[in-house]
Amino acid sequence: MAWAIWRRGLHHPSIRKINSYVFQRKASSSAPEGGAGKGIEKILVANRGEIACRIMRTARRLGIRTVAVFSDADRDALHVECADEAVRIGPPPARSSYLNSSAIIDAAHRTGAQAIHPGYGFLSESADFAQLCEAEGLNFIGPPASAIRDMGDKSASKRIMGAARVPLVPGYHGDQQDIDFLKLEAEKIGYPILIKPTHGGGGKGMRIVHSPHEFVDSFLSAQREAAASFGVSTVLIEKYITHPRHVEVQVFGDKHGNVIHLYERDCSLQRRHQKIIEEAPAPNVVNEFRSHLGEAAVAAAKAVGYYNAGTVEFIMDTASGKFYFMEMNTRLQVEHPVTEMIVGQDLVEWQIRVANGESLPLNQSQVPLKGHAFEARIYAENISRGFLPATGSLHYYCPVSISPTVRVETGVKQGDTVSMHYDPMIAKLVVWGENRNAALVKLKDCLLKFQVAGLPTNICFLHRLANHWAFEKGLVETHFIDHFKQDLFNDSGSKIATATSAAAKFGAAFVTACICENDNNTSKEKLLGVDKMLSLWYADPPFRMHHSTKRVIELEWENELDSDCWEPLKLAITHVSQRRYSVEFEGSDSSALEITVVPLGEGKYKIDADGLSTNVTLAQYSKDNCNHLHIWHCHHHHHFRELMTYGRSIDDDFDHKPSFEAASRPKGSVLAPMAGLVVKVLVNNGIKVEEGQPILVLEAMKMEHVVKSPRTGYIDGLLVTPGQQVFDTTILFTVKEA
Repeated sequence: MAWAIWRRGLHHPSIRKINSYVFQRKASSSAPEGGAGKGIEKILVANRGEIACRIMRTARRLGIRTVAVFSDADRDALHVECADEAVRIGPPPARSSYLNSSAIIDAAHRTGAQAIHPGYGFLSESADFAQLCEAEGLNFIGPPASAIRDMGDKSASKRIMGAARVPLVPGYHGDQQDIDFLKLEAEKIGYPILIKPTHGGGGKGMRIVHSPHEFVDSFLSAQREAAASFGVSTVLIEKYITHPRHVEVQVFGDKHGNVIHLYERDCSLQRRHQKIIEEAPAPNVVNEFRSHLGEAAVAAAKAVGYYNAGTVEFIMDTASGKFYFMEMNTRLQVEHPVTEMIVGQDLVEWQIRVANGESLPLNQSQVPLKGHAFEARIYAENISRGFLPATGSLHYYCPVSISPTVRVETGVKQGDTVSMHYDPMIAKLVVWGENRNAALVKLKDCLLKFQVAGLPTNICFLHRLANHWAFEKGLVETHFIDHFKQDLFNDSGSKIATATSAAAKFGAAFVTACICENDNNTSKEKLLGVDKMLSLWYADPPFRMHHSTKRVIELEWENELDSDCWEPLKLAITHVSQRRYSVEFEGSDSSALEITVVPLGEGKYKIDADGLSTNVTLAQYSKDNCNHLHIWHCHHHHHFRELMTYGRSIDDDFDHKPSFEAASRPKGSVLAPMAGLVVKVLVNNGIKVEEGQPILVLEAMKMEHVVKSPRTGYIDGLLVTPGQQVFDTTILFTVKEA
């Protein structure tokens, strides 16, 4: 019953009212001593983005008021709009705002919040912050500080798990951080090895080391990134399993000693050690193995006196079928919605109930397991540049429609900016089906319908992943993308051939027909009521002596597999009759394409062309002196750009070619691959460097990126210094040929 009600979304007003009353009544009757019998009535959410919005949604349903905190960069953010109150806590850098414990505590006292929910990231796994909340009389909606401290230190957690007989990966988990000592330990373990920060998560600071000569640079880089992300630079090393799966178990405990698990999730599809598609339950897992995983996770939680939400992560060796404890995340995970979908429970509500002193609402035998769920993380990132995070404005943002089986967890809206200061995740797309195949079909369909324009995203790449034969069979492991890179990144020949493929040409033709229809309608509206003879030139079609109206449009198409590659397309479009156009392509022997365009409003059109009738979406915006055009048609999304040369003459021929070249820059100059902060400069001007030699280190969104020399030569014009902010158009240095 509970599952059925939650699946319907609890949108009915009477259900919301009943739930709010029941929650407050139960919270009041079960409040821990010292709470004066009063449940939580106001929560400060010490986070931002989609997780803050997610927590506020549940709180609102339960009748609990919420307080948002925000940095200067987030003054107009969605989570600020969603809250009942909001408090500014500092400038954009996280160290000065979302990691500022005293500012957050002060905001809670100022607004009268009784509890703080930390979400995930930032202070969610800070034992000091949890302890500070307790000292300040605030209810920390999370585990006890002691459990956070034990599990937050990965070295300590390994020792505790070993004592609890939870399987461990061979490695060194001690306190010694001398680089020579650790290098010797790595040789004892045997390469390849994995360097991991002892604190934090999200793949930040992790380095795979294949040989001894890579160890020193990898170790120092891991320490820098760990310090920047978590404030602690210590690391551990362990054996690197070459064909692993990442399987994790959701656990939940209360303050009365009860601990249960809510089954497992597979999070093996990753890039840069960060998950991008998760699913629950894990595919190709038998019930006996599932039971062993759950029992090990519960044992791990009980070993540290755990309560509230937590996740025990295991690494599964696909060769041997064995699993090993990896770490415990003492917070709500990013991918918790897939667990919610298969068990029909709201885990944020559980968190609040447990913080109020209530017992878990279910015991282990009562936890349902129904259907299958996927979560796809939609990021602002540049796939062709190695999944580097991207920044920019969401000029167009239209997620899929939500339903009881489709959720969109987001913290942004159209017009917002994805900045360099925080995680580049735009949204999480979550789908549910009766079985894995049904859920996968729904995931593919929703990815096709999720529309974002203004900055590069991974949506098309996620769709390719979901369509890969190995993923469809559930043959997942953490190196999936590397193993199948030929399938996932193959451009099927030259980029020019790809640019003139049928799909791209159809997209270009549809774009030109739609913008011409828009221009005609705009002109007619402007001339409404003017001289009727003048309006003949703006009829359908416009009047011309002895010929029809023709217009030449020159576009460049962005190859989605190489965002630095723009391929030219030149089209001549003739207005034939009302809403009918004829489109010809330069250099094409094929006959003109006849297109009928019917505007449906808000950028939607119905297109009839070549025997095909389909609905399309067109998004337009201006940037860098270009008109950018995005079109979604059938199963395709194409991005074009056109120089903003208004007033093109009628009947232009194919002789004119606009230039889309970037501003001139010195030969051999190297641009920043992303917006970020210069962390370290490794060479000086005049130094001879080899191709592939590291030149400097950039940091963006708490991730380090090493910029290397593209050729052998001499460094000239090194223009940046440590601490300097750069953008993806900034020239970092120039390499002169020897």
